[in-house]
Amino acid sequence: MNRHLLVLISAIALAARAPLGAIDLSHANSEHDYEHQHEKMQQYTCLMHPDVITDHPGNCPKCGMKLVPLKEKKRRTSNIERPTPTARATETHESHTAHASHEMHEMQMEMHSTVDLADPMSREGSGTSWLPDSSPMYGRMFMFGENMLMLHGAIFPRYTNVSTRRGDDRIDAPNWFMGMYSHPLWDNAQFGSRLMMSLDPLTEQGRGYPLLFQTGESWNGEPLHDRQHPHDLFDELSFSLSQKFEHDLSAYVYFGYPGEPALGPPAFMHRPSAMDDPDAPIGHHWQDSTHITFGVATGGLQWRDIKIEGSIFTGREPDEDRYDFDRPRFDSYSGRLSSNPTRNLALQVSYGYIKSPEELHPETNIHRTTASAIYNLPLGHDTNWSNTFVWGQNNATEEGKTQSFLIESDYQRGRDTVYVRWERVQKSGHELVLKPFDESEIFPVSGYSLGYVSDLSHGKGIDIGLGTQFTINDRPDSLDRYYGDDLGYAFQFFLRIRPSLHSHAANEHAEHVAGMEK
Repeated sequence: MNRHLLVLISAIALAARAPLGAIDLSHANSEHDYEHQHEKMQQYTCLMHPDVITDHPGNCPKCGMKLVPLKEKKRRTSNIERPTPTARATETHESHTAHASHEMHEMQMEMHSTVDLADPMSREGSGTSWLPDSSPMYGRMFMFGENMLMLHGAIFPRYTNVSTRRGDDRIDAPNWFMGMYSHPLWDNAQFGSRLMMSLDPLTEQGRGYPLLFQTGESWNGEPLHDRQHPHDLFDELSFSLSQKFEHDLSAYVYFGYPGEPALGPPAFMHRPSAMDDPDAPIGHHWQDSTHITFGVATGGLQWRDIKIEGSIFTGREPDEDRYDFDRPRFDSYSGRLSSNPTRNLALQVSYGYIKSPEELHPETNIHRTTASAIYNLPLGHDTNWSNTFVWGQNNATEEGKTQSFLIESDYQRGRDTVYVRWERVQKSGHELVLKPFDESEIFPVSGYSLGYVSDLSHGKGIDIGLGTQFTINDRPDSLDRYYGDDLGYAFQFFLRIRPSLHSHAANEHAEHVAGMEK
């Protein structure tokens, strides 16, 4: 009897297990089908252009960079928590979105400065100077395997009119173009190179453009005054080697012929606060005039966000022949301490001894001291506010100490930009090319500029903006005999042509994804 009972119980148990086995098999098939379907849904994207999404591996049609897979994290589900088709689609979309954002973040972190491998590219200013890490980058990037090439620049076709007896009006086009290249070497080492050129010798010619109270350099053996001199055809031809060490330490060497020594803030055309202003500051020969120096050697040591660097360089400014390479002298020196305590702030103090900068007055030497603060604040998608304060002092032979102060601010939102510049500089009668009896006097002169630019083309590779600027210049009454009794002012109408914001395509893609999620 017990034996028959045991057989009966065994039969019931086998019958009971059969449906469970069928359920398990069904679930296994479901999991297999889902994973197989997911494999068919594999997509690829470009780290630099996440709007490029394809079902096949290969290279990005925009920049040539190798496409990477959009991977999602698979989560195993229990029998009770199997995803519905809607849930699967939502999970897949969220995974793709998160992965694309993560990949873009990693790529931004891997965009190194061409000068120092330890720095992000957004920190890179002119020469070896620093901008805030949050600074916008206007340029086009190309990847060739592990090699990076960044192109940027600007041109300002315009009409400008400067009042007073020493004023002038003309049609011209200040401009500059630059390429930056980097190539990884052995572990944690990088080679960098830069080429910067300007067609100023053609568009501005020898006398340069009218700019009230601007001084420096010469033409036809006469010192320039109330005009901004043209830049050389070759403004920078440099290379650098950098090495990252442990404990947040890095070092680099930089050679330029021409190049920029470690003296002063980033040159005005490289500051986001000045990029929309066609004019050079009237105090830039107190602040950043050494950005074109024929013969520079710089060494720098960086720990975290603090950098100390020193340079030996040629003190003589470029000569009147704007197409040649001047003789290197390496007779001057400088030192600079830089700090980026936050992503939005860049600070520097520097000192330099400049031997015989002026060809017409070779006996004059200058001791230059500068300090600056650049504050950049991103305010959302395609909106940015950048500000710069610069103080510079020249202690020149026979002339003594003279001061300069500058404040710039640039607010950009989408297609619209408003900018202002205020500066005050102490200039001698010798600098302003006055009569002999006024040469030794020091005159404080000022400029107040307000400008507006509206982009006709925006975010499509090239930004073309239509702009206008109005400037009021202030001076002591003792200068009326040279400039007249009327108020000094200037106005101009211009086009500002430059590459679009580098991260614009990525931001557009992020906005598109966010819109899909709502």
